[in-house]
Amino acid sequence: MTHEKQEFTVCNCCGELVKTEGMPPYGEGLSVTKSWGYFSGKDGERHHFFLCEECYDKMVRGFAVPVEVEEETELL
Repeated sequence: MTHEKQEFTVCNCCGELVKTEGMPPYGEGLSVTKSWGYFSGKDGERHHFFLCEECYDKMVRGFAVPVEVEEETELL
């Protein structure tokens, strides 16, 4: 009997474990990677973070300009 590897990603905001690989169902979230360039306060650094769907929703509710949303007709 083989065991399927379960992989989780931790939300950087709330610390929740979000299942991102292995057997379904999967959680959803936002993964961001930013390489900072010259003349920034983070010159030469690469930052990466993950937000679960709930923390993403909380974050974007505070935006002065709303997130642009488009409907997708084909889901992967």
